Amino acid sequence: MKGVGARLTRGLNIGSLVLASDNSGARIVKIVAVKGGKTRRGRQQYVKIGDWVKISVRKGNPEMKGQVFDAVVIRQKKPFRRKTGERVAFMDNAVALLKDEKGNPKGTQIKGPIAREIADRWQFLSKITKFVV
Repeated sequence: MKGVGARLTRGLNIGSLVLASDNSGARIVKIVAVKGGKTRRGRQQYVKIGDWVKISVRKGNPEMKGQVFDAVVIRQKKPFRRKTGERVAFMDNAVALLKDEKGNPKGTQIKGPIAREIADRWQFLSKITKFVV
């Protein structure tokens, strides 16, 4: 997986309720775990933009409720800093669901923008999004 070219901030906690911003059938999801996250021993893990997370569906399609999926965080409210010095923040916290370990998306389109760092790291997601910020 490619590194991110920005100084990312700790945007979300485990247990946060976020918006599922694709057309997979889920609407509101809860972040359960971070895949490949590193933190100090004993400290609760945090989630930042571009992270691969495990989520549990809370609201949405009745068949999907309660199921656990992989997802990628595509937007966060907390501002992060790019190498050019500009700061980027979004209006909501959002994820896009994945259907397999390779990073293929479960939905066929993403509603709203995604960050340029996500498009560089997750090429499959950049193909189905409308615009990149």
